Amino acid sequence: MASLTTLEVSSRAKAGKGAARATRREGKVPAVIYGAKQEPTLIAMDPRHVMKEMYRGGWQSRLYELAVEGEAVRALMRDVQLHPVSDAPIHVDFQRLAPGEKVHVTVSIAFTGEDVAPGVKRGGVLNVVRHSVEVMVDAEHIPEHFTVDLSKLDIHENVRWDDLKGTENSTPILQVPNFVIASIAPPTVDAEMEAEAAAKAAAAAEAANAKPGAKKK
Repeated sequence: MASLTTLEVSSRAKAGKGAARATRREGKVPAVIYGAKQEPTLIAMDPRHVMKEMYRGGWQSRLYELAVEGEAVRALMRDVQLHPVSDAPIHVDFQRLAPGEKVHVTVSIAFTGEDVAPGVKRGGVLNVVRHSVEVMVDAEHIPEHFTVDLSKLDIHENVRWDDLKGTENSTPILQVPNFVIASIAPPTVDAEMEAEAAAKAAAAAEAANAKPGAKKK
């Protein structure tokens, strides 16, 4: 299961545009926690904390623990609305998690063993088809990431969904059986560079064969 990231939040009493503007004037970002068949909970956050999570990447599948009026709420950060000019966060949506509930998340993939893969050592190029996978997973078993070992991969070989580690509790959204995650492509040569090199070689050969001062017939 992914580790929990704790975020400091405070409660806010009123909903609506006027209340949201008042929250922003106080230097906070209005937010809401919804889901798990409960009434939405209105909260406010420090905008610096929101931006920090966004810069980290992967925030849409990270597990958060929010302390709301003495209660620890586990949630996913589902959406962040940004100001059209300043890009500052102006509203955040959280989805409350309930034990046993399936949720839709995007899980990143960690690749290992690329530096020792036979195909890469022979000049092949790693072609990553998917850096992450969308899955349905129990809220209590959201993984931090999936992992895949590339150390035995040769040219023209690939790794697929079934090769990933950490997928035991996850069901992929993509309805393609055992889809490809990454492959090793053969070495490639730029056609234009190859043609240019051939032209230069031909010109050099012609110049070498030319006889300076030779009389024309």
